[in-house]
Amino acid sequence: MKPLVEVERVDSTAVVWFNRPDELNGMTNELETEYFDALQAADGDPEVRAIIVSGRGRAFSAGADLQALQGLAKSGSRGLDEDRRGHLVALEIDTPTIAAINGPAVGMGFVHALTCDVRLASSSASFATGFSKLGLIAEQAISWLLPQIAGRAVALDLLLSSRRIDAREALAAGLVTKVVGDGDLLPEALAYASLLAETTSPYATAVIKQQINRDPVSSLKSVVDESHRLAEAALDGPDFREGIDSLTHRRRPRYPGVPRPH
Repeated sequence: MKPLVEVERVDSTAVVWFNRPDELNGMTNELETEYFDALQAADGDPEVRAIIVSGRGRAFSAGADLQALQGLAKSGSRGLDEDRRGHLVALEIDTPTIAAINGPAVGMGFVHALTCDVRLASSSASFATGFSKLGLIAEQAISWLLPQIAGRAVALDLLLSSRRIDAREALAAGLVTKVVGDGDLLPEALAYASLLAETTSPYATAVIKQQINRDPVSSLKSVVDESHRLAEAALDGPDFREGIDSLTHRRRPRYPGVPRPH
């Protein structure tokens, strides 16, 4: 039986593929469990400095598997059997994650794209929440993620209407940072991952992820106070000394790998 998620290593980047191309990478409990396992395994590998998430075939993920949805329509909440880790693993791990969105990202597929730190899209990518058309609410933190990323107005529009938008509208809304040709998507994502791996401190990127996830719901004073504490720790750490030394000698930095302090 083929794996539902495949992982490839390209230098210091782990490429994680949803691997149900014939089903447009429809989400099942089993696929999500394999996906979370793959993310955590890559995050625990000291040689991995970035993670790319994409879908085999012509979709990133068209959302929850239709048969699974049909089963839930019959069983209701009794049929829920979700991974207890929830759907925020990509946000919570230290390693930067890049969604390479190669086609439709719908429903839970859209959620998984939003939990990645950076989103790049191919010109054939499209996006839809889909929940309201199925009589469902905004699931798995998308009601927090969408306003944080694209603002309240865009979040309400997409969640209330469940309308599909193309890559250009997603770019204008700030849902993705770049749109490229279909054949250029993976090379673009790998180039971005290489930039992170070769020039940035894994300690710094891990802490910045924590700040971005935490600070918008904190008070201004607590954010400033915490930033002072974090800055003091960074100034006393080896990554700062290596960054300054590499800048002084005009060479590529050689930052230590994981473990990264929290």
